[in-house]
Amino acid sequence: MKNNPRVAAILRALAPLLALAILVIVMSVIAPEFRTVNNGMNILRQTAVNGFLSAGMLVVLITAGIDLSVGANAILSACVMAMLMSTFGLTNPILLLVAAIVTGTLVGVVNGLLLTKLKLPHPFVSTLGMKFVLAGLALFVVSTRTISGFPDAVTWLGSADFLRGAGFNGIPGSFLALLLTFALLHLLLTRTALGRSIYAVGGNPEATRLSGINTDRVLTFVYGLSGFVSALAGIVIVGRSGVANPSAAMGGNYETDAIAACIIGGASFTGGKGTVWGTLIGCLIIAVIRNGLTIMNAQSDVQFMVIGAVIIVAVFIDVRRTASEEKRRRLAAA
Repeated sequence: MKNNPRVAAILRALAPLLALAILVIVMSVIAPEFRTVNNGMNILRQTAVNGFLSAGMLVVLITAGIDLSVGANAILSACVMAMLMSTFGLTNPILLLVAAIVTGTLVGVVNGLLLTKLKLPHPFVSTLGMKFVLAGLALFVVSTRTISGFPDAVTWLGSADFLRGAGFNGIPGSFLALLLTFALLHLLLTRTALGRSIYAVGGNPEATRLSGINTDRVLTFVYGLSGFVSALAGIVIVGRSGVANPSAAMGGNYETDAIAACIIGGASFTGGKGTVWGTLIGCLIIAVIRNGLTIMNAQSDVQFMVIGAVIIVAVFIDVRRTASEEKRRRLAAA
């Protein structure tokens, strides 16, 4: 079975789902509070923000890039809404939401242009720098204040629950929105020429360029898409907390959680790999770990160590997997 490439591919694809199932069973045995239906809904609720950020991170990783500004972009998008509301008295929810989405998308497009037009050597450096720029902007636009009082329509995406009642906390609307986003992203990546181009850029950018595909345009689109979903994450953050907190732009673990979810789900730092549904499983694994540790009253330092260990293991598996695939390619070519 192990030497059968098709069986091996299926086992690799199912590995994240198997890991999630084992994790859920272990947590349920250790902590009885974990295995309640309402806690399951809490996990889905807690998955939403990381899910949106991971969706953007996935498409970027497929092109062999990285976006370390997704968390700061989400917070800036939320702070722009707060600034328009508190400073300019704008209360129209549609305009506020559009402002957030436009902000996030523009930031993403700028990230793409820094790579394609200014020819910065690697997105790690440019998006890390952009993270600091966005964190500063978030503090600036709201004058370092935490802003609350958003209209209900603005906070709806992050706070709405469906079928709530009789002791059931309801199905979180933010997770349903995440599923819709993932479904659309899956169609984009698997059913369109643009999706094939995104994978091709990550697999072999020079060959892709020589085949006539405008790789600069593809990369700009990918980073713009990452910015777009980052803004959605910012809207969910506002909906869950009720506030826009500029300090969160530098203090959150948004980027590391998003990268971990993608790598756990089968994406690779070397590009050309990754699936939407694998990334969703990766997001659920991260949420289950955080939720389970919180229920067991594990302190933040323990949670950091566990998540860090998971990331190291995921990267190790990615490195081994990439080396194995490279070896198979060399043997096939010999």
